[in-house]
Amino acid sequence: MESLLKVLSNKELDKVHERSLEILSRTGVKVDTFKGREFLKKAGADVDENTHMVRYPRDLVEESIRLAPKEFGLGARRPDSVLQMNGGDCKLVLDGEATMTLDRKTGERRTATMQDWLEATIIGDALDEVGVYWTMVDAADRGTTIGDYVSYLRLLFRNFSKHIQDVIYSPKQAPWLLEVMQTVFGDKDTIRKTHPFSFLLCPESPLFIDGPYTDAYLELTGWDIPVAIETLPLMGATAPASLISTIIQGNCEVLSILCLLQAASPGTPVIYAGEFSVMNPRTGKYGSGAIENSILGAAATEMGRYYNLPVQATGFTTDQHMPGIQSSYERSLNIMMPVLAWPDLLVGPGLLGGSMILSLEQLIIDAEIFRMNVRAHRGIVTEEDKWLDDVIDKVGPNGNFLTEMSTVKAVRDGEWYMSSFGLHDSYETWEAAGKKSMMEEAGEKVEDILKNHRPLTLGEDVEKELEKICKRAKKYK
Repeated sequence: MESLLKVLSNKELDKVHERSLEILSRTGVKVDTFKGREFLKKAGADVDENTHMVRYPRDLVEESIRLAPKEFGLGARRPDSVLQMNGGDCKLVLDGEATMTLDRKTGERRTATMQDWLEATIIGDALDEVGVYWTMVDAADRGTTIGDYVSYLRLLFRNFSKHIQDVIYSPKQAPWLLEVMQTVFGDKDTIRKTHPFSFLLCPESPLFIDGPYTDAYLELTGWDIPVAIETLPLMGATAPASLISTIIQGNCEVLSILCLLQAASPGTPVIYAGEFSVMNPRTGKYGSGAIENSILGAAATEMGRYYNLPVQATGFTTDQHMPGIQSSYERSLNIMMPVLAWPDLLVGPGLLGGSMILSLEQLIIDAEIFRMNVRAHRGIVTEEDKWLDDVIDKVGPNGNFLTEMSTVKAVRDGEWYMSSFGLHDSYETWEAAGKKSMMEEAGEKVEDILKNHRPLTLGEDVEKELEKICKRAKKYK
């Protein structure tokens, strides 16, 4: 039986849904995009053009939930990396947009660069546990022209062969993204069917849908590009000061975007990506190491499952700015409850200090933490051949089970999780190997991946076409 966690009862899930419907119909959400308001108005929402407030009738919300597909695949260039949403699996999503990095040679904190972005992207491509790309750093030396954007896309698709989740920052980037996607993945029909790219859309807390990012996505209407609706209510700051009220507000924000998307293009694939979190009461800042984040991560997963939607949850959070004891226990605890609630996707490996500092070594460590938690989720297998009462009878009192074939079979079948990372032997063995620390081992794995991993090539014809697009794009600001 799998280990499954619930932090909200069925009755409590019903109450969150009902109170969300009441808030959406009574208070509403400020929608700062004219195009979005027009879609919602046509769908039956009450729109005030003076204040930009939109109130959502119950039937609009419930019909929008019904229209959103409950199962779909997230495609990829790599054939074995297609992720089936609501398919029973869970994969990691790289954490995103750190502004700093821990230099892998000096260990010093510095401003993140495109070289850091490239190294993180390659390592994410190499780790089997990572299924989805996010841009791990907001590189200071990345330009802002259309030419820079297209060059970034070329590097991205060249170095990451699994599913891409990203954003565009303005509507003028949309046609370039679509042209690059068609060059890499095929025609519009193929892209609509395979979903190789998904969009990250974040309403602002409390209860606000911004204009620029939403308008940028709406330029992609008609391409069936899945949207991960990531809302970030911060309990005590941009959300009320209780866990349950934060869940209600975050749920309102997810549903408000879901309604807009279904009004714009019925049947748009949606991922429930509530990133509910808490304030540090001492500072008023994001309390990324707080254990309450783990509870909220599980609750967000349960709310998404309540609507039968695919779920993208959050874990691996820490206040600590360096890898070490504090970052390890906070990250391990904050991932466990969301994993046991079992989302489709889990965000968070590789960033420290409230997701502002990239550590490539931490990315390696987090992949191991995730593997152990996946084993915890797998739980206790209770198939008939696992009970082994006949073996207990055979061995009897004062015996041992080391030489039994059932023990050999259990080791090979994965009854144990056999870690190949860290120390799992005697002191003497560790001493003989040079007393290597966890960070030293993680650093060696980083260097090995960067030296030996070769992402799946795009192919000569695709590279030539991308070169032409890049040359054209350089003419535009």
